[in-house]
This record gives sequence, C-alpha cells and structure tokens, in this order.
Amino acid sequence: MQNNYEHYITKNIQAFYKKRLLSPVTYLLLLAVLWVLFPLGDMLHPKSLTADTLADSFQAKERYVNTSFHDLKFTGYTSTGHGKTTGYYYYTMYKNQCIIVLLSPRTCEEGLPVISSLSVTGRIVEGKNNYRKLLAYISTDLNWTEKGILDQMSPCFFSEPDYHPAATRILFAIYFCTMIYTLCYLTSCIIYIQAPYLSPPCQNLVVFGKPGKLLAQAEEELATLPQLATEDMFITEHFFIMTSAYANAIVPIDEILWIYKHSTLHKFLWYHFSISYTMHITAARHLHIHCPKNTKSDIDGIMDYLAEANHDILVGFSEENRLKVQAVQGKPFHIEKLYALIGRRRVNS
Repeated sequence: MQNNYEHYITKNIQAFYKKRLLSPVTYLLLLAVLWVLFPLGDMLHPKSLTADTLADSFQAKERYVNTSFHDLKFTGYTSTGHGKTTGYYYYTMYKNQCIIVLLSPRTCEEGLPVISSLSVTGRIVEGKNNYRKLLAYISTDLNWTEKGILDQMSPCFFSEPDYHPAATRILFAIYFCTMIYTLCYLTSCIIYIQAPYLSPPCQNLVVFGKPGKLLAQAEEELATLPQLATEDMFITEHFFIMTSAYANAIVPIDEILWIYKHSTLHKFLWYHFSISYTMHITAARHLHIHCPKNTKSDIDGIMDYLAEANHDILVGFSEENRLKVQAVQGKPFHIEKLYALIGRRRVNS
C-alpha cells in the first residue's frame, strides 16, 4: 500500500484525467483521417467541375461537383429503387466527350425529352455493372456495338440523385457537433491535469468553502496523518477521500448526512464469480458520492469510522432514512453551487 501521501489527491486527479485523454484524441484523429480519405469537404461545398473529363475529376477525388450541361437528351431509360423511379438517364456532350447524366425526377420533370440548359449539383460515379448494361441497351438502340459505345462514352457518369443535401447537412451537423464536444472534453481534461483544483471533484466543494483551500487542507491531513486507509478510500481528521479508477471525491465529514451500501453480484452466464460492494454517501447541499467495486470489509470499516466521527450520520438504506435526508436537504445542488459562486464573486469584488 502507498505510504507516501504527499500531494496524493492531486496526483490521482491528474492520473484520472490523463487516462481519459486517449479516447478524445483517438476520435479527433479518426475525424481527421475521414476528412482526408473521403471527399467530405466537397460534400459540404461542391466544387465547380473544371476537369477535362469526368474520369479525370473522379481520379482527382473531386467527386461532388456543380456544373452546367447543355442540350441534354433523354435516353428512354430510368433508374429505379424500392419500387419507384429515382432518376432519368440523359446523354450530352461534355468537352468533346459523350457522357451520361442521371437527373432526379423533379429536375427533369419526369423525363423531358430534351433539356436545353441545366445547372445542377451531383456526384461523379464510376460506372459499374448497371452502367454497362445501360450502355449495352443504348448501343442496341443506336445499332452500335457494345465495344464501340464503351470506347466513345466516359467510364464515369454524373448523378444528381447520389448527392443528398439534407443527409449531407445531418452528417456534417453530427460531424462538427461531436468534434466540438470532443474538443471541449479534451480541453477540460487538459485543464484539470494542469489545475486539479478546477476539476469536478474539487469544484463540488464550492458549496462548503473555497475548493482550492479545502483541497490543500485535505492534502495536508492525508500526507501527515491519515486515520483510516483502504486501497482507494481514506479518512482524515475532517475529510472522507476517494481516489479510485472510477472517480475522485473529497467530502467534509461534518457535512455527511447518510451512508449506506449495496452489493452487486457479478456473473457470466450461469457462473457467479464475485460480489462487489458500493458505498453511497449523501452530504449536505445534494452532494451524492458513490464508491463502487470495493470489498465488504473495507466499506464496513469506512462506514463504522464515519458513523463514529459524526454521530449525526444516518447509516443504512431505509425509507425512513431517505425521508429524513429529503426533509433536511435544501435547494438542488446546482442552484446551491450557483449561489455560492455568485456570493463569492460579490465578496471578492
């Protein structure tokens, strides 16, 4: 067991948030990789089609583009999906090459024979089996050979239905919202590592006094003379302290109202392999702490010591104790914190 408790709480808070840096950093790297590997920027802001051929634009990964076409002629063929027509195939000339353009039903008014001019945004798609079948049908209609039409037509085609503005907006809303949230979380972790007194375990103390001062007092008491110590729970003269892998907490003993424990049976299929115990602490101002995955002996020892240190603490879970605690609780905890912060700012000003 650790014997040197010098700055022990601060070090554990820092270690707690250092372990939480991996997930946001990994997620941000994943977002960056997706942005580089896929044409996400083009999806958000499609570029103007400037390449000499559709194939050149496809190879350059400029897949989502906006452009203007002239003298579009309906091929007589449509694209279907889920039992309905999703697009109409047209052909036109683009920079001395014949290309296929797939238009949505609304754009072409359900298959206009000829469209003289059209500005449209869509996606450049590599032609595969269905595209080859379409060209085979067109070659038959024109009395061409399949090889002949494949030599004349672009291997890629322009598809308006493959560009989904609404879905794109939703995708990017999720992308940027999760990125902003992850950046905020990463920033907060870095701040808590650099200034542990700003972390939630310490800021929860704002309703009892100055968090930095109470942290320093708890550190001093733990370093000089801890009165009871388990693997991750400690009692000093004035504080209960938890420094586990699941959370950190500092609670003034005089502010504790109620303590109780419950057991959790861990099993896999039909095999019961362990029982762990969680201690719950309810303090004044609606502060609630739970200490999970401990042994019964450790929790019983902590509860007995706390009950002895503060005879007003209610011990054990019961409806009677719950009602007693409810009767003495004041405003909700977040309101208490707000009042405490406002009051402190007024005093300092």
